[in-house]
Amino acid sequence: MFTGIIEEIGEITRVDRAADAARITVRGPLAVTGARHGDSISVSGVCLTVVDQTADSFTVDVMAQTLAMSTLDDVAPGRRVNLERAAEVGDRLGGHIVQGHIDGTAEILALSDGSAWRVVRFSLAPALAALVTDKGSIAVDGISLTVSAVSPADEPQQWFDVSLIPETLAATTLGQKTVGDRVNIETDILARHVERMFAVRSAQDRTPAASGAGRSDS
Repeated sequence: MFTGIIEEIGEITRVDRAADAARITVRGPLAVTGARHGDSISVSGVCLTVVDQTADSFTVDVMAQTLAMSTLDDVAPGRRVNLERAAEVGDRLGGHIVQGHIDGTAEILALSDGSAWRVVRFSLAPALAALVTDKGSIAVDGISLTVSAVSPADEPQQWFDVSLIPETLAATTLGQKTVGDRVNIETDILARHVERMFAVRSAQDRTPAASGAGRSDS
């Protein structure tokens, strides 16, 4: 589990691709501190498992499904990524509960600078629209953010806004993002559970109860 509070900006140093997977090495001196084989590190919001490490870098294996669902599909050496080690029990939860199990990607639609902040508008897949609400939490490239606006429910192209303070722009990769860039999105786990609960209950309500089940005439 993660908190969405980015610890450092790392850099991809090597990518070895296979037919349905990739092995990626990331330079991150802080993130690798104390890391052991099998530990989890969030790489721009994607929970990955350490399979090897040096004093200032770590290596992870990425399977086909993760590549297909995230921005890691076209990752290359030199790309900067947000890094966060798994939360320790007893730490303050500065952001929100982030699993590192992303829902997919979104595209930056617009950037608007204020006097001391930047508003970023992201596209939102229709399937995720119900899970994102104004003032709710969302993880963008692993960063815990608060949604500052959402599109009307009947708007054809769904979107959401976040408002970024200078600290977030400086301490994460969002400060270098431009219109058209893709990011990894993870919606709030609580919203996902509620959606699933209602979907199952609705399906059960539509299913007629079996009558006379198990009855036999003698």
